[in-house]
Amino acid sequence: MDDPRWLDETEMAAWRGFVAATNLVARRLERQLKEDAGLSHTQYEILVQLSAAPGGSLRMTDLADRLITSKSGLTYQVTQLEKAGLVGRRSCPSDVRGVFAEITERGWQVLRAAAPGHVAAVRETLIDVLTPAQLAGLAESLGVVSDRLRAADS
Repeated sequence: MDDPRWLDETEMAAWRGFVAATNLVARRLERQLKEDAGLSHTQYEILVQLSAAPGGSLRMTDLADRLITSKSGLTYQVTQLEKAGLVGRRSCPSDVRGVFAEITERGWQVLRAAAPGHVAAVRETLIDVLTPAQLAGLAESLGVVSDRLRAADS
């Protein structure tokens, strides 16, 4: 067995910075959405994805892929949103196993009310903290990581 390629000082600083920043940003955004809209961050992202889809509707499998989450985790969150009247489900007419999630009128209202505060929190915690060059570098770097991991999962 080969010896591990231990992280050097710069690599370790990058890794620790990434872990700390992602956890802190996620915690701050989760708290903001819970306090202001009564939604988890995952529930908010479900509403965002559905609102951006044609007809406000997506197959559950496609929604899980877009959110990068498990189907069981998504089912739980959609059930919670359905109980709150923010999302509905319907069968797929061309596949008896397929199910669509769709945003309801109440879901649109909640999303429109939650979006300004959420965008302000995203700006405060990440976007406005970085220079345009840093932001571009971050977008490019994380895009490379995401693309590589998605390709490996395919």
